[in-house]
Amino acid sequence: MKTKILFLFLISIFLLTACGGQPTEMTAIPPVTATEAVPTPQAGQQEELLVITHDSFSVSEWVAKEFETANNAKLTFLKSGDTGSALNRVILSKENPQADVFYGVDNTFLSRALEADIFEPYASPMLELIPAEFQLDGLMRALPVDYGDVCINYDKAYFAEKGIALPQSLQSLTDPVYQGLLVVQNPATSSPGLAFLLATVAEFGDPDFLEYWKALRANDVVVVNDWETAYYTNFSGSSGKGSQPLVVSYATSPVAEVVFAEQELKESPTGSIVAPNTCFRQIEFVGILKGTQKRALAEKFVDFMLGLTFQQDVPLQMFVYPVNREASMPEAFVKHAQIPEQPAVLSVEEIGQKREEWIKAWTEVVLK
Repeated sequence: MKTKILFLFLISIFLLTACGGQPTEMTAIPPVTATEAVPTPQAGQQEELLVITHDSFSVSEWVAKEFETANNAKLTFLKSGDTGSALNRVILSKENPQADVFYGVDNTFLSRALEADIFEPYASPMLELIPAEFQLDGLMRALPVDYGDVCINYDKAYFAEKGIALPQSLQSLTDPVYQGLLVVQNPATSSPGLAFLLATVAEFGDPDFLEYWKALRANDVVVVNDWETAYYTNFSGSSGKGSQPLVVSYATSPVAEVVFAEQELKESPTGSIVAPNTCFRQIEFVGILKGTQKRALAEKFVDFMLGLTFQQDVPLQMFVYPVNREASMPEAFVKHAQIPEQPAVLSVEEIGQKREEWIKAWTEVVLK
């Protein structure tokens, strides 16, 4: 999950460290041109694998080294902005691919990646360990790696002190008792903002979701451009200085509050509202890019990402859940994470057909 929570937490105390050291060095490279030959590794020489990711990607150094040592390889991760920006880079360079593997496209943008035909199919044997609910591409071009839920987070202290009941549905957020208490992100500029918009589409239908947003606007919903501003400036539960005790974030945000607290906490100061259809589930995928000269090594890396070593590193590195059913969870997740039993659902196809239309309509209703 593109999820910016990870990036900022690991920078400030989710930058690039948790439980296992610093991640593999991110090395920028120039685009490969048509006239540049791809060198063949000499005997015993390391083979470099280039992996484009979004900015929130993180892996423990020892995990990356394990793959490199086992395969006499060097991993180079090319961070390329948020999910949309990373995908744009891959699509625009697909005739001259700048990497061998792309990780981080999620189900909100998967249809665009598949329509652009950027991936080579790969039936990884590790798919046997991944539940069918996560395998959204029947042709096995994009393989699931992790998942997470975008939910409304709340400031426990605020609601306890004010004696206000927590909202238990999206509809309840339009009640005057919550006037001015919710901050959301612009879906045109924010991944969690888009996910929350999709949750409202799934809950109320199209075009009725627009009436819901009109009601939220009338109830003084606050809109900002990005997750960082919403969580660290507006939300009272993180900085303690914001004005909104409700924020669109992640169901794992309360876990991160505990993990990165300056003093040990027995309980997170924040919680997640996980009532039916209040959260939207994001699934992130990896794929082998068409045109790679290192297909065999790319296959091994995809297998590695779906294997237990990488999968069990995922939670405390990127604050998302592994898809491998055999992966165990860290104690902090077991104690403090909330998993929605009924997240809002929209098909990849419907999102692909309507995503831009929904964002445009939302902009007209909420921002103009």
